[in-house]
Amino acid sequence: MNNNIDIKQLGFNKQLETYRSQHQLDRFNVGRVVKEHKDRFLVLAPEGEIESELLGNLRYTAQSRADLPAVGDWVAITLYDGNKGIIHQVYPRHSQLERQAVGRSGEKQLIATNVDYGIIVQSLNRDFNANRIERYLTLCHQANITPMVVLSKIDLLGRAEADGMIQAVKDRLPQVTVLPLSNASGEGMELLRQEIQPGKTYCLLGSSGVGKSTLINQLSGSQRMDTGAISERIDRGKHVTTHRELIVLETGAIFIDNPGLREVGIADSQEGLEKTFEQIYDLIDECKFNDCTHTTEKGCAVLAALEAGDLDEDVYQNYMRLEREQAHYAATVHERREREKSMGKLYKSIIQQKQQNR
Repeated sequence: MNNNIDIKQLGFNKQLETYRSQHQLDRFNVGRVVKEHKDRFLVLAPEGEIESELLGNLRYTAQSRADLPAVGDWVAITLYDGNKGIIHQVYPRHSQLERQAVGRSGEKQLIATNVDYGIIVQSLNRDFNANRIERYLTLCHQANITPMVVLSKIDLLGRAEADGMIQAVKDRLPQVTVLPLSNASGEGMELLRQEIQPGKTYCLLGSSGVGKSTLINQLSGSQRMDTGAISERIDRGKHVTTHRELIVLETGAIFIDNPGLREVGIADSQEGLEKTFEQIYDLIDECKFNDCTHTTEKGCAVLAALEAGDLDEDVYQNYMRLEREQAHYAATVHERREREKSMGKLYKSIIQQKQQNR
């Protein structure tokens, strides 16, 4: 159990303190959600780790899963029986990292909240995918979270090949900090440590087996997280993390570890796309037609840049793919809202008809 925790060291700032005072939450204890499992939560507070559940009213008034606590949230709680608590309210979030829910078209899944930096971990072995990095960047940009990219397992490649891939990522993402490292040899670890700030929250993002949990162990200097052995057949670690967890390092930095995300579907991420593909959106402003699709039109500045070699073909193709995905999500949400509106009108009409027939 963590005792004598200072909530300010966990990121509780003046804005949250003001909110606490203005909304008469002073009578409650304050804590931060470090784990969640269905309707149970582990909350880190000055009193220690508190096993908590939701106040019934909070559960029943929630309109969606996003209205309930998530890892990273600040909550108002009351304590009982020493280390048990009731969550009464969720404090406002300054960031909300989410993706399109897997298998549920038009819905979103909350990944973590109150994140300052998203560390996108991508290994340079067979799982490397630059397009996936841009997907994660879009999620971070949409949430106004500062992204950085960690290229792990550089020791699994020859030096020349690794350097070439690292430089290619830096060229493709000129506005993003890119840090190559090896968990095995420790190369690059000191540069990463220099980027980590106390009191800031970092969310680790990446596929299974890229070394996220090992990275936390390296930064903390202890075996904080379980890690899988390296498979010689596929050159990657086994997936071990099964739940999201907030971890406070001795340095004062706060990390949120995530299970590997098999799918990184973007949702209503127009702003995120604009930041991720800034070069393309600058070109779009120069297109001859406002409704240019950037596929066949004459006078399209995007296509002209492609033909001149000023725009990378892979970046263009990934942008077009994500733009279509975002448009499909928006259309699905609109259809669902229209359907719900129609059902609401039908229900109201039925009630009125019943009342008239009485």
